[in-house]
Amino acid sequence: MVAKSDVAHEGLAKQFAAHSIDRRYLAIVNGVPRSAQGKIDAPLARSAANRKKIAIVEGSRGKRAVTHWRRLQPLRDAALVECRLETGRTHQVRVHMASIGHPLVGDPVYGRARKTHGKLLKELQFHRQALHATALGFTHPVTKHRLSFSSPMPPDMQELFNALGV
Repeated sequence: MVAKSDVAHEGLAKQFAAHSIDRRYLAIVNGVPRSAQGKIDAPLARSAANRKKIAIVEGSRGKRAVTHWRRLQPLRDAALVECRLETGRTHQVRVHMASIGHPLVGDPVYGRARKTHGKLLKELQFHRQALHATALGFTHPVTKHRLSFSSPMPPDMQELFNALGV
């Protein structure tokens, strides 16, 4: 999202601060979450052990990060999950989903490929984490009209989804 004027920039900044921008991601995660949905409210900051990674931290060191997730469809040793971000932190979905034991399929940083997925990922030549920004919604800062944009799952992720189908 890019603002083309100072007024638009200020209006969008206020919406980000108020957490009123709707950001939704589709993720294929390892394992099937037992709950149908959940909320992860855990602060994030650079990892003290590995500066290239983001980690959940204690106390006031990190910035608040909130992810609302819901299981859309169970798959073979995986699940399609929708994540709605209340905040927008670096690697938020990846770190939060890994923190509840369901890292993203194909994520080499915050998760490992399960034996059942490793061979399939190689066959499909799927070399990334299974994460897609699927929806964005906000109020236009000048016209005040509510705008919504959506993007279908990309072909490589759709192919992975189909291959993992039960």
